[in-house]
Amino acid sequence: MTKDVFDCMRESYSVREFKPHDIPEPTLTRILEAGCWAPSAGNLQPWYFYVVKNQQVKDKVAAACFEQQQIHHSPVIVVVLADPAKSNERYGERGAQLYCIQDTAVAIENMILAAYGLGIGSCWIGAFDEVDVQTAVEAPPRLRAVAILCLGYSNQENNHLKERFRVAEVTKIIH
Repeated sequence: MTKDVFDCMRESYSVREFKPHDIPEPTLTRILEAGCWAPSAGNLQPWYFYVVKNQQVKDKVAAACFEQQQIHHSPVIVVVLADPAKSNERYGERGAQLYCIQDTAVAIENMILAAYGLGIGSCWIGAFDEVDVQTAVEAPPRLRAVAILCLGYSNQENNHLKERFRVAEVTKIIH
C-alpha cells in the first residue's frame, strides 16, 4: 500500500541514517520507474540512473561527496546523470545547460516521492566533485552527474515538521 502523493510531499524528509536492510528488487524497480515517468522537454528523457549497491563504489562516491556518511551507509545509491548532448540536439545550448538539468531534477523528485510512498527513505545529495563521481561509476564523459540519491529504510525519527512559506508569501497572481 502506498501513501497519497500529497502526504508524501508533506511528510518526506532527508534520511541520513539507514538500517542495513536491502531494498527488495520490485520496490527498487518501482522507484526507478517513477523516475522514468517524469516529464521532460520534448519527451527526450535525457537521464541515466546508475544504481550502486557495491560498497567499494559507494565509498568512492562518498569520497567525491566530501565524505557524506549517509552514502556509505545507505543500501543503495542512485547516481543520476544527464545527457546534455541529447537535449542540445533539439534545443541547442539552452537544452544542454538547462532543460536536461530540469528534466533530471523532476525525475529525482518523482523517485523521492515514490520511495517515501513505498516506505523507503531518501536523501538528495548535490554537493560533490562531478568528475570524481562520474569516474567512480565509470560513466562516459558525455554524461553529467546531477545528483546522488541515497535510498534505504530510515533508522532515524522524523521529529520535526517541515517549515514552509505559505502560498500567499511566494505567489503573485497576474490577472
